[in-house]
Amino acid sequence: MDRLRRKIDDYLIEWKNSSDKKPLIIKGARQIGKTNAIRYFGENNYKVFIEINFALMNQFKTIFKDGYVVDDIIKNITLKLPEIEFIPNETLIFFDEMQECVNTATSLKAFREDGRYDVICSGSLMGINYKEIESNSVGNKIDYVMHSMDFEEFLWAKGYKDSQIEAMYSYMLKCIPLPKLMYDVMLNNFRDYMVVGGMPAIVNTFIENKNFSGILKMQEQILLDYEEDITKYAGGLDKAKILNAYRKIPVFLGNDNKKFQVSKIKQGARNREYVGVIDWLSNAGIVNVCYSMEQLGLPLKGNYDADNYRLYFADTGLLIGSLEEEAQRDLRDNENFNTYKGAIYENIVADMLAKEGYGLYFFKDDRKRVEMDFFVRDTNSLIPVEVKANDKSTPSLNNLIDNDKHNEIKYGIKLCNKNIGFNGKFYTFPYFLTFLLKRFLREKDK
Repeated sequence: MDRLRRKIDDYLIEWKNSSDKKPLIIKGARQIGKTNAIRYFGENNYKVFIEINFALMNQFKTIFKDGYVVDDIIKNITLKLPEIEFIPNETLIFFDEMQECVNTATSLKAFREDGRYDVICSGSLMGINYKEIESNSVGNKIDYVMHSMDFEEFLWAKGYKDSQIEAMYSYMLKCIPLPKLMYDVMLNNFRDYMVVGGMPAIVNTFIENKNFSGILKMQEQILLDYEEDITKYAGGLDKAKILNAYRKIPVFLGNDNKKFQVSKIKQGARNREYVGVIDWLSNAGIVNVCYSMEQLGLPLKGNYDADNYRLYFADTGLLIGSLEEEAQRDLRDNENFNTYKGAIYENIVADMLAKEGYGLYFFKDDRKRVEMDFFVRDTNSLIPVEVKANDKSTPSLNNLIDNDKHNEIKYGIKLCNKNIGFNGKFYTFPYFLTFLLKRFLREKDK
């Protein structure tokens, strides 16, 4: 099968051609395709591509033993790889699994100042010690956070062309309903994506088999691998706390309010005891944290409660893989995505928004019976986003838009299983168009 096209492919070309090029650190959860993307880029864009995996090639950890002068590092590499010829401006050095050799980060300043060789580093976010790497490489690197495949990349894997996605977007931009055939086909593709998720190996298996055979076992194995990595890399943090929090994510998503409650993990536990735990899971790329807004206003980052949050899986396929057997059967046999109290729809929208670069925020006011799943923004307005597992009425959305106290809210967005529309107050989009939302908000008024 052809290699899966990824969005990072274009980014890497832009990085190579940039005038002020710094060493690049590509971060991301395990098994999302980092190594494959970098290897493909290196082999197709450089005369010389050198890949050093510190987890598999332990002998290379000594290449920095003589210090961080680039010539000394190159000399030590060629002692182990004498057949390699380093060609200035035509060589890419790829340090993989850098969490196994933090000295790599210290070398980045020397490589940046020397300028003869391009350098990309990568590793699992679980194992990277941020404080150590930041202190060793501040100002001498570019960070790129990679995610599992988004819905557009999934469509590419299924053979869809950019022109077909552009055609779909043109209806969105003009606020015209999609033709029925296009809507039905894309909805079926999206339902496949909800079950499969965006882990490249799993997507490949699905594309090759044209069915879900073996998918669940692969998802369950990744979940187990994450547990193993937590045990391996959690460092000074309480590993038991991290494991308990990680295992409880599906439980809390199955509740009506979906709030992550530390007190329900362990009796008497307090949020402050778990601050580092949640940060660790988020930094590891396992979860997306959605914070409660204290007040409805801009900027979003200045108005949230750090102790009130929901946790969503950073890949919805892993949420599916974590469900109990009965829910699995209901979902696969009956395509009942409303199971789990709307959590699957909320999780995939959270995942899609995060992959577009949005922070995640929700709002809940029990006294006024107002609840909103997410918020995004355009240049000068706050935009409530409601996710409906069905096409019921939207009193909360109407309330926020009509309330004069919320003068920064001018319109809203409703995501559901319904075609494109605008009623003067909020846009309605089918879930599967969420990956185009940021572009729409940027271009709709032009």
